[in-house]
Amino acid sequence: MSLRYLALGDSYTIGESVAEAERFPNQLAGMLANEGLTVEVKIIARTGWTTDELWDGIQKETLSPPYDMVSLLIGVNNQYRGRDIEEYREGFVFLLNKAIEYAGGDPQRVIVFSIPDWGVTPFAAGRDASQIAGEIDAFNQVNLEEAQETGAHYVDVTPVSRQAKDDPSLIATDGLHPSSKMYAEWARSALPIALDFMNKQPQRHREH
Repeated sequence: MSLRYLALGDSYTIGESVAEAERFPNQLAGMLANEGLTVEVKIIARTGWTTDELWDGIQKETLSPPYDMVSLLIGVNNQYRGRDIEEYREGFVFLLNKAIEYAGGDPQRVIVFSIPDWGVTPFAAGRDASQIAGEIDAFNQVNLEEAQETGAHYVDVTPVSRQAKDDPSLIATDGLHPSSKMYAEWARSALPIALDFMNKQPQRHREH
């Protein structure tokens, strides 16, 4: 059986500072492959992208929906640049609805990932970590609410991202982005969801 996976996001999805195979979408695909599924991964993501920049990037790509699975992780650069949280909500809702559209209109085939907390990284040394954490939590409240509103799945990776404060092995060599080890944790968190909705509709696998 095979499936097609579209991953939308920013540096956390493109895997800044890790090898292609270590990106979380690729690690998730590898875990699904271990379950007997052949996974074709398409990533639309770039370091530094905000919600509007992700949409600009999507429009420059050639898509062939419906995809069996779509993930969306976006917002850290909106927060980092001090952008308005209600502007983020508007942009996130638009992208989430697009993700659902790309998943054939089925929100159960969409996984929203929370924004990790970069405030615990070496890059953030000297900054107000508690303020960053509070803002990240506020942005994540938005994407959680909107994911629940549509019926999309939600994977909260923020707690494990905060473990990096005491575990340097969770941070890549650039001192900011997640390591392969952290991305593996994200992929493992999403795996049961991916397996569940893959197994519910085996006909979709055979179509591709």
